[in-house]
Amino acid sequence: MTAWNVIGDFFVNLFSFDQAHPLLFTQFYFWAFFALVFAGMSVFRNKVLLRNTFLFASSLFFYYKTSGLFLILLLFVIVYNYLAGLGLGRMRKGRKALLVLSVVVDLSLLAYFKYAYFLTDLVNSLFGTHFAVFDIFALVGNTITGQERFDIGNIFLPVGVSFFTFQAISYIADIYRKKIQPVGNFLDFGFYLSFFPQLVAGPIVRASDFISQLHKPFSLSRRWFGIAVFWIMNGLVKKIVLSDYIAVNFCDRVFENPLLYSGFENLAALFGYSLQVYADFSGYTDIAIGVALLMGFYLPKNFNSPYKARTAGEFWKRWHMSLSSWLKDYLYIPLGGNRNATPGTWICIFGIALIAVFLSGSLWVAGVVAALTLVVGLWALFSPGSRRKIVTNINSMNTMLLGGLWHGASWNFMIWGGLNGLGMIINKFWKGWNVYARAGITMALSAALWLIGRYFPAPVWNLFLVWMLVTCAGAVIHAVYRATGFKWEFKWLDTAWAVFQTFVFITFTRLFFRSGSNLDPAEANEKAWNTAKNMVNQIGSAWDVSKIPDMLWQYKAVFITIVVGMIIHWLPERFKRRYRIWFSRMPIPVMVVACAAIIFFFYQFITADLQSFIYFQF
Repeated sequence: MTAWNVIGDFFVNLFSFDQAHPLLFTQFYFWAFFALVFAGMSVFRNKVLLRNTFLFASSLFFYYKTSGLFLILLLFVIVYNYLAGLGLGRMRKGRKALLVLSVVVDLSLLAYFKYAYFLTDLVNSLFGTHFAVFDIFALVGNTITGQERFDIGNIFLPVGVSFFTFQAISYIADIYRKKIQPVGNFLDFGFYLSFFPQLVAGPIVRASDFISQLHKPFSLSRRWFGIAVFWIMNGLVKKIVLSDYIAVNFCDRVFENPLLYSGFENLAALFGYSLQVYADFSGYTDIAIGVALLMGFYLPKNFNSPYKARTAGEFWKRWHMSLSSWLKDYLYIPLGGNRNATPGTWICIFGIALIAVFLSGSLWVAGVVAALTLVVGLWALFSPGSRRKIVTNINSMNTMLLGGLWHGASWNFMIWGGLNGLGMIINKFWKGWNVYARAGITMALSAALWLIGRYFPAPVWNLFLVWMLVTCAGAVIHAVYRATGFKWEFKWLDTAWAVFQTFVFITFTRLFFRSGSNLDPAEANEKAWNTAKNMVNQIGSAWDVSKIPDMLWQYKAVFITIVVGMIIHWLPERFKRRYRIWFSRMPIPVMVVACAAIIFFFYQFITADLQSFIYFQF
């Protein structure tokens, strides 16, 4: 092979897309790409137009290497929303119609890729038709290449489509609300919507927070350089040492076939997955923030130690904060928020109920949904004093259910969203009860669950009973302490107990989240339900406690990693800030040595095949 052939093959590989190996932050190829981008930035520096044009082109190339010809979809979203934004800025009449049209166009693209299988099955079931899914982008790709390279019969979800679509919707909505002015320069808008560090998994960036940064001269102080390097190293350690190592060596094996593992192993895998998904997603965000910071751009914080939350509601203020705030501003508040119910509130209830009935395929579910809707509706009608609280809870539940369906149209995601919504609602009632009412109610529920488990034995009742007994124990101790008249307050203990209960609750909701991830949409519903059911049966059945020490020893490296990861997570924020600043102030030679040592450390954990980020699939 001649030198020219070698060079030719190199450039072919450089500019070709490999679906099996998309461009990841954890690949050496990405850091070579970023080094070239950073070098280009150093050439343009304060020539703002050239710099932004260069970064826009670099972002498009990045997305091509991540998603191939779906680059066409990203370009369409950029062009359409740029023109729609200009139209909204200039129009005096018909602005609402253009807003609705733009949202429909953006959501239709999202629905096509994420819900085509579900919608096709729904139509076929209702009307007896035999429609099949059809990937129009695969047809376009085959036409362009002149080869049958893409499978037309399967729809592949473009990486990051949910994130840049939501970002586009927020841009259009904010122009309509006159919170921002339309971006006049197409290159600026394209750069905003396609900025490669956060393009494929967030955070979701508001135009009001980012557009103003585009015209500032490049600036990177010595301290911010150190902070940026810290976030990159921190994210890589989270992803490779915590997330990938735990997943490959333990969690993925258990979730693949729960029946092969004991109840203890299933429970451990569930708690391990809570750390895995956090380390994976927040690791991506840390790297994205660090990379953007090196280029002089600031991305919003997306995680704030979520497993320190005392309640489910607080958890969602700390987890994926950009999505939570997006759902609040563009879904919860337009539905009426904590003020009133709107037509959208009842449309959501009807739509979600219809989806629940279809996904379950059970008339029992239809009956339960109808009964609950009737009870809540009558309660709101005949109880004016409670109406506002009821409406608030309905809008909260609608938001969480739709947030679950955002992850995918399958029964498990709907249950996951519903459980989180239910946890938030129950906590609101819990806070309104005194300590004696809490103790009495949890004791009564514990007794009821014991009776149900005795006369209708099932592992799931055992799980509910254990959880209720733990909750009851805390409530009773609190009530006894209050009754004795002691005045000492153990706020740290109260906080630790609330954090523990919230962490356990969130972890068990993840059973339904994880069981449906990484699955073909055509089979996700049934397989996810079976996985969740099998894990519940294993965890809720009798354990052979004598075997637990052997299991702990067999997976000692995994369990040590999980424990260390959680300890670091629960460290005080003040302490974390100190070592972050300490790292950023290191002399450059010392920082280089430290980074080399960190890279050598996490290189020991790298698996043979690098794992994609979990939220790439959403």
